[in-house]
Amino acid sequence: MRLKEQVAVVAGATRGAGRAIAVQLGHRGATVYCTGRSVRGHTTGRPETIDETAELVTRAGGRGIAVPVDHTDPNQVHQLAQVIQQEEMGRLDIVVNDIWGGDALTDWHHPFWDHDLRDGLTLLERAVTTHIITAHALVPFMVARRHGLVVEVTDGNTSAYRGSFFYDLAKAAAMRMAKTMAEELKPFGVTALAVTPGYLRSEAVLDHFGVRECNWRDAIVQDKFFAFSETPHYLGRAVVALATDPHVATYAGQTLATWDLGEQYGFTDLDGTQPHWQRNFAAATQQES
Repeated sequence: MRLKEQVAVVAGATRGAGRAIAVQLGHRGATVYCTGRSVRGHTTGRPETIDETAELVTRAGGRGIAVPVDHTDPNQVHQLAQVIQQEEMGRLDIVVNDIWGGDALTDWHHPFWDHDLRDGLTLLERAVTTHIITAHALVPFMVARRHGLVVEVTDGNTSAYRGSFFYDLAKAAAMRMAKTMAEELKPFGVTALAVTPGYLRSEAVLDHFGVRECNWRDAIVQDKFFAFSETPHYLGRAVVALATDPHVATYAGQTLATWDLGEQYGFTDLDGTQPHWQRNFAAATQQES
């Protein structure tokens, strides 16, 4: 287990991509600090909690530790840093920035001037400011040891418009953060990059279509592009592949996609397939035209 001695923080590990990344890191033996706002007895709109994620990490073979953190609050993130200093003697090998919290705040039907301004600014606070606060507090551990990997989770690996002004800004910001952090971290042996999944079958998406993972294909009649979707664990395995690659620095500053990484590193989704969102989407769109 090549990550058995390594320590990771997955910020935004409550559900979806963050949970799967934490579990896959745990599967390779890592100690994973799972952070977020939803804990048992106090959730934020959905039933999943960081406590459950930490238990799944441990069950997978790692050591999962749940730490409640509101990443919009620098003081709480600083307290997380103090925990790592005390419990891990400042060792931190992997930081995954997957904080989002913007689903209910995104307006897909109106241009930015008709988008509720408070919702838009709150979205940016949750999805961009939190990433900055987290990196600012945790990256110094890596700089001090001249070793580490910072992963920004985004949506898409191009500059194409993503359908909503504030959503687009948030996801583009994650890509840009990876690029700019990589420039400043390069002299210290720390790698920053961004990773995007394809069409993600998160818990919320499955609920939206009224299906579960065991019968997800039933939802294809509602959205034909759902046929090309992937579980969050495909992204989790992508992060593990990068974290265990001794040459990961060659990707510094780039935004990488699960579909390319799967083919390059040879990992698969949970069902043994290698979903290629970009290729399948392009083919389906071409058929329409």
